[in-house]
Amino acid sequence: MNSCELVDAVAAKTNITKKQADEVISALLSVVTETVANGDKVTLIGFGSFERRVHEVCRRYRCERSGRNPKTNERMTIPATRVPAFSAGKLFKEKVAP
Repeated sequence: MNSCELVDAVAAKTNITKKQADEVISALLSVVTETVANGDKVTLIGFGSFERRVHEVCRRYRCERSGRNPKTNERMTIPATRVPAFSAGKLFKEKVAP
């Protein structure tokens, strides 16, 4: 399902216009993105949680690590970074894999 199909499904399920559904979905995604980018966690009970994943040692970001360039097989350093993550909630997991 792509974003257009999601907008259509939400509009049909809630009896609102596609434009209104698009605005609501866009606002939701914007708020979740901003919140996670600021280091906070967004939890939707039953659905799941969005958060910024951290390394156990560094506690602020995924630590710098070594790797290989798959094209040249040359060793390289992968810089430290912050990574978004989603953890599925109990109800979501049960619905997907009963």
